[in-house]
Amino acid sequence: MRSVAPGGFLVLPWAGGGLDPVAAAEEEEEGWGGLVLRSGALLGVALICVAVLRRWVAGGACRCSVRLDGKTVLITGANTGIGKETSRELACRGARVVMACRDLTRAEAAAEEIRRSTGNGNVVIRHLDLASVYSIKQFAKDFLDSEDRLDILINNAGVMMCPRWLTEDGFETQLAVNHLGHFLLTNLLVPKLKSSAPSRVVNVSSIAHRGGRLDFDDLFFNRRPYSPLESYRQSKLANVLFSRELARRLRDSDVSSFSLHPGVIRTELGRHVEGWFPLLGALLSLPSLLLMKTPRQGCQTSVYCAVTPGLEGRSGRYFSDCAEQEVAPEGRDDAAGRKLWEESARLVGLKDTC
Repeated sequence: MRSVAPGGFLVLPWAGGGLDPVAAAEEEEEGWGGLVLRSGALLGVALICVAVLRRWVAGGACRCSVRLDGKTVLITGANTGIGKETSRELACRGARVVMACRDLTRAEAAAEEIRRSTGNGNVVIRHLDLASVYSIKQFAKDFLDSEDRLDILINNAGVMMCPRWLTEDGFETQLAVNHLGHFLLTNLLVPKLKSSAPSRVVNVSSIAHRGGRLDFDDLFFNRRPYSPLESYRQSKLANVLFSRELARRLRDSDVSSFSLHPGVIRTELGRHVEGWFPLLGALLSLPSLLLMKTPRQGCQTSVYCAVTPGLEGRSGRYFSDCAEQEVAPEGRDDAAGRKLWEESARLVGLKDTC
């Protein structure tokens, strides 16, 4: 009912005057509770999705429990990244692990950590610079003179998308370190591999070999414009072709050869990518925590190829996520593989090859 206040003002009843303050408080509390429940549900779904994504990104794992007691393993680039984790995994299996590294200070720190974490004191370091033909030859001589056997050689070291640097021998760095250095090292160590047979050579390549191209007239980009990505892809294709040709040449020796893609891994290897594309590096730094493998996850296929029984019949094949995968068409060009072998031998001055 309307009433007239003194002074002629019309006074209307307050619309909320009939609400119970307690009921209003309970309604507000229920609204906040529903919001919390909905937020919690969304958070739970998000965490489940992240867990599933991380499990998918991790890929396969080596389930083989083979022991390596009495075996000797040589791993290049073993002081960091997947090389270090590969060393740890094989040391856990009782192997004598020889870590071949350029930086001996970092190598000794990594080796000591592996000795402590595995309880295996038979982890040693040796100096090896894969960008130097002299260093490789000296390393191989010392290894052959001092080691009784070599059961597994893992050619793991590499550089990725660095600027156009030339080695002391005049080679473009990516092809030199990723391929030529390992080509020479492997050939020099073949006698020890044969005397220790059955033995294996594991070559860490990359899915980047797809689309790679070997320009035999200009392998070092002396005439064509240098592309860090094209150079990297060329070197990874060389890894695959080298592994196939090595398997062909050693098919009657009980020495097996495998190449592999370890996955996309957050390691120091990608430091030059961020140098070329700093904005991309900044944008990917957080997503990479979800979309890239850890070094331990990334080493699983290397370990799989090194220890899994029965792989000898698949020598020369290509693996990823602990399973055989189809190599790119350019990686199946055996004529190019033979030509690469001959050209590599000429470049490093190797007259007698396996």
